[in-house]
Amino acid sequence: MADSKRGAGPADDDGPALPDAVERRPREAGVRPSRPASEPGRALAETAPKPGRRPERKRRHGRERAPRTAGDHVLAYVRHQAEALVRLDPAVRRDLPDSVHRMRVATRRLRGTLRTYRTVLDPDATGPVRDELKWLAAELGTERDLEVLDARLHARLDAAPRTDLLGPVRARLTLSSAARRAEARHRLLFVLDGDRYLALLDALDALLADPPLLPRADRAPEDVLPRAVLKEYRRLAGRIRHAQEQPPGPGRDTALHDARKAAKRVRYAAEAARPALGRPAERFAARMTTVQKVLGDHQDSVVARDALRALAAEAHGAGESAFTWGLLYGREEAAAAARERELPRVWARASRPGPRKALKG
Repeated sequence: MADSKRGAGPADDDGPALPDAVERRPREAGVRPSRPASEPGRALAETAPKPGRRPERKRRHGRERAPRTAGDHVLAYVRHQAEALVRLDPAVRRDLPDSVHRMRVATRRLRGTLRTYRTVLDPDATGPVRDELKWLAAELGTERDLEVLDARLHARLDAAPRTDLLGPVRARLTLSSAARRAEARHRLLFVLDGDRYLALLDALDALLADPPLLPRADRAPEDVLPRAVLKEYRRLAGRIRHAQEQPPGPGRDTALHDARKAAKRVRYAAEAARPALGRPAERFAARMTTVQKVLGDHQDSVVARDALRALAAEAHGAGESAFTWGLLYGREEAAAAARERELPRVWARASRPGPRKALKG
């Protein structure tokens, strides 16, 4: 469990090294790590590096010198995101603004980096950690997604003319949202107080103390990182093509959502490579961000329509008018269609060969 006395800061602030932070955090509160009893906990424990091997690796790939090799750069990014995750824990517990979002982003960046740079860090060793990061991101996502949905629907109500607001629509939205968000907050605090979360932090500690580096980790970053980024890009290009081939409907919505997740992975991969590759990686990440935003707004509209359908059913069941919810549903349909029309232009610009060639040097 995180010690709330440590305070919270922005994800980009400097903080203590992860091994010290993770070691002090539970022990200052009098907690001792228990032997993991769950299947994920056992997997993490079985793949954790042996204590006796840590010192040598830490001297080679620790914080004593500036990153030089591909392994150095990947580990530096992993360390930065792991420290961000730990620092944001108290802020999430205190329900500070944007803290859940930033903690989920750090979790996703960690998972994405371990997946993308599998030629640098042994995927067999990092697999259990990736699985647990996926679990944590999903737990964080429940509350965050409700937060985004609530803000979007309230903004829709605020933008609607008064004459279109029939019935106690604001009260119904507030009550429905408050109940679901309270349940999600209770669940998230339960997760952060659990052994599984603590085992994940310990596994990240162990991974950084004795990283499972592969031979390519010792090569120059320019020889390794661009290939990994461009492999993720090719996966995204395939997802975009597949989505654009689908007829309008739920199948296309799902395909666009898959493309959105792929765009995030490309962006995170490029961000991880930026310290080594410089401006080309930064520009490439920015292009992927524009694609992600269009696809993200489309997905938000899909989720909003599901919620509006449920609100309309609740209102009808209570004898209230469902007119406003139907009106907002139509506006969300129009918003999603606009994003679909925008995507080909945005993708055409983002997929120009120049930025990809620049990545290769």
